[in-house]
Amino acid sequence: MHALRPLLRKSLFNLFAATLACAAMLAPRTASAEALLLIEADSGKVLQAENATLPWYPASVTKIMTAYVTLKAVKDGRLTLDTLLTVSPTAASQSPSKMGFRPGTQVTVDNALKMMMVKSANDMAVVLAEGVSGSVDGFSAVMNDTARKLGMAQTSYVNPNGLPAEGQITSARDLGILARSFLRDLPEYEYYMHIPAIRFGKRVTGNFNKLIGRYPGADGFKTGFICASGYNLVASATRNGRRLIAVVLGANSGTARAVKAAQLLERGFAPDNLTWLRPSLGTVDNLVPVDATPPNLRDEMCGPNRKRPASDDDDALIAASGGATGSGSATGGAAQFTFFTAGLQPPLMKASELMASAAAPTEPVLVYTGPTRTGTALIAAVAADADQQAASKPRAKKPRVAKKPDAADKPADKPKDTKTAAAKPDAKPTDGKAAKPATPQPAATKPAGAKHAATKPDAVAKPAEKPSAGGDQAAKPAKPKAATTPAATKPPAAAKPANNS
Repeated sequence: MHALRPLLRKSLFNLFAATLACAAMLAPRTASAEALLLIEADSGKVLQAENATLPWYPASVTKIMTAYVTLKAVKDGRLTLDTLLTVSPTAASQSPSKMGFRPGTQVTVDNALKMMMVKSANDMAVVLAEGVSGSVDGFSAVMNDTARKLGMAQTSYVNPNGLPAEGQITSARDLGILARSFLRDLPEYEYYMHIPAIRFGKRVTGNFNKLIGRYPGADGFKTGFICASGYNLVASATRNGRRLIAVVLGANSGTARAVKAAQLLERGFAPDNLTWLRPSLGTVDNLVPVDATPPNLRDEMCGPNRKRPASDDDDALIAASGGATGSGSATGGAAQFTFFTAGLQPPLMKASELMASAAAPTEPVLVYTGPTRTGTALIAAVAADADQQAASKPRAKKPRVAKKPDAADKPADKPKDTKTAAAKPDAKPTDGKAAKPATPQPAATKPAGAKHAATKPDAVAKPAEKPSAGGDQAAKPAKPKAATTPAATKPPAAAKPANNS
């Protein structure tokens, strides 16, 4: 029996490999390029990797490194969380998403970090960069030096916020290494990675990472989006003392990236009795980088056929991209087949349903401008920021409510040629007394042959039953009063007014 065991194991392995090959051929191809990675936080063991070493545009997941460098400076004593930083013109000029503070506004390192990690504020990333290193270029140099020391061989930084820039590149492999390093080197500051929401003045902003408050055990990290990269997410979760890190790059919506990350995490947490059958993928540090050009998804994400907001804040349901269980969707097709071929069971609740559910209720963390405050001073600071918001918010113009036309106003909706009306007596009653203004003719007595009079309700003729000064002058071409004498001034149906062509 023992002699047959290696032979049986080899046969099962060959069968498994053949099954995976068939799955790759039969499974529908996704519309976009993607990179996926799942690792153990403590050991760095790779549990799943797809395009994990392909270069990619990082977008706002860059801010994980910005937070790492900033908090390392805090830990080393070069500044504190209470250090006041000033918003420069460079910071204020950054593209959204941002807080939108004016140059000269001051904010603490603590509040800037919270705004950057939750709202993905690009201006706060620059504020932190300038506060730590004096300039964006100086801070980028520190970011690159830190990346090399951590073993992020495929990463290059140009700015601290991830806005599009030539040479700003990373990979799923490197992001996995960075997330592990943050948890290992800065455990006391891990709090900044999973704040569910912030409140600034009267405005509440929830974390763009949809796993926070929805996926059981979710506890980090950061989202990102630019047209060239698609929707990116680095996420972590902990269950029974075991922490996993998932990286998703190039998803087609904010919800899709969360669904894919939840699926990866669920597979990692599920009991796996076939570990002995699959070859080890090693550790994340040992994954071999690929020398290639990052895929550019701009046409797919932001082209004329796909309307996507250039922001992490995307609430589109995964069903919008083909349905929750359709082929090629995040929860159908190849994804379900992967559950089967890996010998795992699908989660009890579909990831797409989980991400579409409401986040767990939580109290948003207060953020504010100015120095660190507590107690009544904090309340006053929050109120002052709320007042400033109201003052800087442009006044909404009152909508012009169109006057509801009554029966007498209706003819005034069309421009009139009063000269034509006065020159065409056939539009008036044919009793030969049309020129006498003192004896207005009620609409009920007008002959049915007059087209314009026949098509108007009786209410239109009411002003004629009670003549006014304006109505008495309707037959005088020198002073036409179209609005007060509709029946007398409307041109005949056969004659089109010159100004209505």
